Amino acid sequence: MKLVIQIPCLNEAEDLPATLAALPRKIDGVDTIEILVIDDGSTDNTAQVARMWGVHHVVRHRTNRGLAAAFRSGIDAALAAGADLIVNTDADGQYVGEDIARIVAPILDGRADIVVGDRGVGNNEHFGPVKRRLQELGSAIVQRLANVQVSDAVSGFRAISREAAQRINITTEFSYTTDMLIQAGRKRLSILSVPIRTNATLRPSRLFKSIPRFIVNTGITMARAYTTYNPLRAFVGLGLAIAFVGIVPIIRFLLFYLQGAGDGHVQSLVIGGALLVLGVMVAVMGVLADLIAANRKLIEASLVRLRQIEERLPAPAEAEEPVVSARRKGAA
Repeated sequence: MKLVIQIPCLNEAEDLPATLAALPRKIDGVDTIEILVIDDGSTDNTAQVARMWGVHHVVRHRTNRGLAAAFRSGIDAALAAGADLIVNTDADGQYVGEDIARIVAPILDGRADIVVGDRGVGNNEHFGPVKRRLQELGSAIVQRLANVQVSDAVSGFRAISREAAQRINITTEFSYTTDMLIQAGRKRLSILSVPIRTNATLRPSRLFKSIPRFIVNTGITMARAYTTYNPLRAFVGLGLAIAFVGIVPIIRFLLFYLQGAGDGHVQSLVIGGALLVLGVMVAVMGVLADLIAANRKLIEASLVRLRQIEERLPAPAEAEEPVVSARRKGAA
């Protein structure tokens, strides 16, 4: 049983050593623990610091691609390294390294495919009142959209089984957290929350520059993920709502028409008819999107099968150099 702990980084040369030092080197039920650092276009010496501290694998982006892209690169590298378990944690030391044993336990026991570390947002002393309310609201929305019970949906401290990692395909450009949960919920993967401890962070988040921007980007991510995996419900529901609104002015026109005053209310008929047509068109779009979604499921199933086949094949000679350069030079 191999565990790979991945750490997405952006200019974390100063904080990374403390985070690495806090990571466990031994966990019951795990034979091998390896550490993977994803350097997302850092302008400091994050990658060099990672190698100095004995990190087993280092993946570097030439430019900053964002947290979601770093997470995807980490998952791909961890799977290529033969990980049976993948744990994602932050480089700023927010999460307690010892709690990795807590979040991998349900997967080792066969009770979960994905485990999310619950920071206890409502009572966390490191969170301000505004952040607490926003986190709780966001988690409640994700629970509804994904049909899962996760009390801290945007927690980046999570464990993923190999099978779940192969089935999850992050498509967002902002943050993987909510996208991943909505996907996993709709793919009927088992998701559990485990209480964890947190440390105080001494710097602001590098994921977003302001709370309004974070809210907008997260909302877009959730809406996009939900419509991707539930197009029929999303578009048909929206179409029916528009059509219902369109019926109201039509009924208004008919009532005036029956009273002999229809000539002065033709605009109600025009507006109602336009809304009714628009509602039908949106509903039809939902049907087409559902057909596309069915095709996407077949493609994702083929992708999982392809990854499993690639695992059994020896790496070609020309593909060895990128793997070597992505790992710590001189590692055993």
